[in-house]
Amino acid sequence: MKPRKKTKRVRTRDWTEAHEFAFSHDRARHSRGEKLPDAVLERGFEATTTAPNAVVVSHTGQWAFVRKDGAELCCLIDEKLVEGAATLLAPGDRVLVEREGADWRVRGIAERRTKLSRLALERSRVSEQIIAVNIDLLVVVASVARPRFKRGVVDRYLIAAEVGGANALLCVNKMDLVDAEPKEVGPYRELGLTMLNTSCVTGEGIESLRTALRGKLSVFAGQSGVGKSSLLNVLAPELGIETKEVSEATEKGRHTTTTARLYEIGGDIRIIDTAGVRQLGVWGVTPAELGFYFPEMGRHAAACRFRNCTHVHEPGCAVQAAVEAEEIKRARYQSYLRIRESLKEDSF
Repeated sequence: MKPRKKTKRVRTRDWTEAHEFAFSHDRARHSRGEKLPDAVLERGFEATTTAPNAVVVSHTGQWAFVRKDGAELCCLIDEKLVEGAATLLAPGDRVLVEREGADWRVRGIAERRTKLSRLALERSRVSEQIIAVNIDLLVVVASVARPRFKRGVVDRYLIAAEVGGANALLCVNKMDLVDAEPKEVGPYRELGLTMLNTSCVTGEGIESLRTALRGKLSVFAGQSGVGKSSLLNVLAPELGIETKEVSEATEKGRHTTTTARLYEIGGDIRIIDTAGVRQLGVWGVTPAELGFYFPEMGRHAAACRFRNCTHVHEPGCAVQAAVEAEEIKRARYQSYLRIRESLKEDSF
């Protein structure tokens, strides 16, 4: 008698109940262009107050710096707002702080509107790392040289902005290092993405950036060395944020910002500066949903022969045909393939 062959069990999940971004992955809503709900919730987060009186500037361990009535306070974070060794707080959080004797303590977190998060690996466990919350605008800072423009990082941040419910602006920095805009930037202009070219050396685009930031809570994000902190110093020289040169040999930036921090500068501008990354893990998106975050692919996907087409190998794929016809930029399609390969179903 032959041994019975084991059947591989496929783990399934009810995304409508178990997934924190289930509503943002409704394909019908994507096709209709509906906006995300006002509140975006993530796993592990639960609003505990409806009466916030301060905003988180930064945090470390069990301590948080908050801004209350124009002053910055150092507060102990209530133990109910700590999960394991990590706090649930993030820069931009609206919190309730109360005095306890001579000290201040963070007692509660208000509901969040939007967020920027990434996939994090800690001790072989996959989790979501919240970078900033309640943001109106994600400014994806990329450089044209030193380090070179990296489409993959830009694409991942654009996905993160949409997942988290924030608008995005692509800031192409260090334009003083080139004679003309590099061809790698072209596809993003064709997408209709809001874009600015800037230079901290010549001042190109700085006033336009200042205008785009006015009246908003924004977050500067991008790979190390692209000039996020330098842009902040140009916008507000009084900050005096430390900056470092990019390595000529490796073209890799050195981390100068190690903890995300919220700055308030003149002109009703609030900016959260974040630590640079060399790769951004996408959180909250499955391989099947990824195509909806590439709008030029979404426009062709409805014509694919198979409804669940992955746009990788299927015959009759309208997306692959559009790539061959140069209606979709091949570089963007290749970026889609790389990101899709990195997304694992059991990562969420």
